[in-house]
Amino acid sequence: MRWIGSSKDDVSEFPEDVRQRVGGALWEAQIGRKAPYAKPLKGFGDAGVLEIVDDFDGDTFRAVYTVRFAKAVYVLHAFQKKSKRGAATPRTELDLIDQRLRRAREDYEQWS
Repeated sequence: MRWIGSSKDDVSEFPEDVRQRVGGALWEAQIGRKAPYAKPLKGFGDAGVLEIVDDFDGDTFRAVYTVRFAKAVYVLHAFQKKSKRGAATPRTELDLIDQRLRRAREDYEQWS
């Protein structure tokens, strides 16, 4: 498991139930499976970038990870969705995910 940016700290700020669910989905990814509540994130072209969405106590939490690299799962971003306008991921969050995906690619090339 590789963490990009503040993603690890951000997940650690989630409520315990959400952290456990996110952790379970990330474990599934590490062993080559996909948790039923992880789904491809729209706008990234394939199923290699996924998001875990968890509603808890009236709030929505999201964690985004990629399985595009053969030897590692990269957690790109984790956040509490603030917008009440629809389920779409805000543009600013998508831009940050894209930026961190590029960083993950660079990290993977150096690391592997």
